Amino acid sequence: MNQSTSENGNAKSLIVVGAGIVGVSTAIWLARDGHRVTLIDREGPASGTSFGNAGILANSSIAPVQSPGLLAKAPGMLFGRDGPLFLKWGYLPKLLPWLKRYLSYCTVSEVERIAAALMPIIGDSVDQHLAIARGTPAERFIEYVDYTYAYTDRAAYEKDALAWRIRREHGFQCDEIDDAELHDAEPNLTPQMRFGVRLPGHAWIRDPGEYVKALCDYAQSLGVELKIATVRSLVQEGIRVTGVETDAGKLTADAVVVTSGFWSKALLEPLSVHVSMESERGYHIELVDAQGGPSMPIALAAFKFIATPMNGRLRLAGLVEFGGDEAPASEAPYRLLLRQAQRAFPALQWESENRWLGHRPAPEDSIPAIGSVCPGAYTAFGHHHVGLTGGPKTGRIIADLVSARTPNFDMSPYAPGRFTVEYKSPEGR
Repeated sequence: MNQSTSENGNAKSLIVVGAGIVGVSTAIWLARDGHRVTLIDREGPASGTSFGNAGILANSSIAPVQSPGLLAKAPGMLFGRDGPLFLKWGYLPKLLPWLKRYLSYCTVSEVERIAAALMPIIGDSVDQHLAIARGTPAERFIEYVDYTYAYTDRAAYEKDALAWRIRREHGFQCDEIDDAELHDAEPNLTPQMRFGVRLPGHAWIRDPGEYVKALCDYAQSLGVELKIATVRSLVQEGIRVTGVETDAGKLTADAVVVTSGFWSKALLEPLSVHVSMESERGYHIELVDAQGGPSMPIALAAFKFIATPMNGRLRLAGLVEFGGDEAPASEAPYRLLLRQAQRAFPALQWESENRWLGHRPAPEDSIPAIGSVCPGAYTAFGHHHVGLTGGPKTGRIIADLVSARTPNFDMSPYAPGRFTVEYKSPEGR
């Protein structure tokens, strides 16, 4: 067990910007180390993607969206009636430079590299969540599950062979199950689904928003101060960051940790940290008092969405839209989620619906930005589809860096400055 900073007499004052799962986890680990922590969010805990995600602690989701052949599949994904990709066409000129770089990672070697980088962040996610939640009111939201992917047949599954090979090579158990076993587990599932893969050792969060709020309450019990304010900029003195400017005034600290997801990008620009990241507009729709759906989380691989039972509702999530952070929600993604859910579960019925749109932080290489950017400033954002999964481990890493403890794995893939022209990784990319 590492000696705490309070025991060493090195306690610092820190500001954590953003109260999603990453920020709250960071605040908890810093407070446990004896630091004085102020957590700032413009709306409060779990007001963004930490609320709206699919709720899976997806240890094995290390293979990125980028894959060989993605460019060839894109027209069908975008223009097909049931395509899971949406685009606001007026945004395309602004999107294209990022998109070109994003697609450059669609090679076997890059997919393998990205997966290797994500593994230390999310590979032991369930244990990492329990490390911050055990013994607190938040623990009741965590439920163990064998996570299941459903396919129409083996041939459809084999089209994802690269991702499954990578999971197995990193030690994940992937049990192939036939038609009968799949439908024994999920009797309401359409007969169209005739093949599945079951992954033991996962978990899901019964209510992600309430879970993060419960963790935030626990953080406050450790002495973390929660402030509701909008951070307008980071404050610098020379090359050191010494605080933040908010709509309620200036706050000073020994260091600032930026954990505000997609919104982190703008805060870092004045520090000459130019992050190549887009908003991936994520949609979910919740079916309140749903009947005839799944009994546990299931990834409908054929329909490109995830269905997760929540407390009193069924959440459908997983579609992607590009269109920036200012445009209103589109109607088409909601319609598609409902249509696909009814195809997947023909007996599905519900009383009412809740709709949500959020902004997933999508770096061009699908790897989060974790580390120090200059004296007094750290970053922890850009987790793309695995923010809930990787939040606690990321917070632990930041606490280690602040307390001058060296993480036991290579941190270079997460370097916040890796997108700048001047930066060269050890691999030379």
